[in-house]
Amino acid sequence: MNIVRATVNDIPTIQRMADVVFRDTYAGILSPDQLEYMIDWMYSTSSLTDQITAEGKDFFIATECDGSPAGYVSIEEEGLTADGLPLIHLQKIYVMPDRHGEGIGRSLFSFVVDRLRLRHPEGCRMELNVNRENTAVGFYERMGMTRDRQGDFPIGNGFYMNDYIYALDLDGGNGR
Repeated sequence: MNIVRATVNDIPTIQRMADVVFRDTYAGILSPDQLEYMIDWMYSTSSLTDQITAEGKDFFIATECDGSPAGYVSIEEEGLTADGLPLIHLQKIYVMPDRHGEGIGRSLFSFVVDRLRLRHPEGCRMELNVNRENTAVGFYERMGMTRDRQGDFPIGNGFYMNDYIYALDLDGGNGR
């Protein structure tokens, strides 16, 4: 398994994966209209270009040795927590449905955690939003994240993301 930073050249690969994983993940949770709206909102070429080039989101793609994509993750620095630690948002972490159970999600999650510990030796907090009906909540809890709060977030067109916000405090390797 290789995990590499994505560039704008990788947008078609991210879009092909998202078209499969996003639909698979949310088909039983979101209405068809909201599903299509969110795919366009988050995965259109212009949206992904802005996320990668202007919004400061780091995307990484997991690929097999033969180059076939297996999953992706993105993170974004969001400022500081109330106690002054860097706050990082795990924006997206998805694994191709036919690859579930192979440890790819764990590898992507560990990759991000290791990267953040190196980037923030003083420690940081990683948060993510996850739909309250998404079975992935169990995965995040197994990864050591805890449910911090929940909210209903308007995303436009009359749609909402009904999410739990999970958090993980990382010590950065300095015992904090």
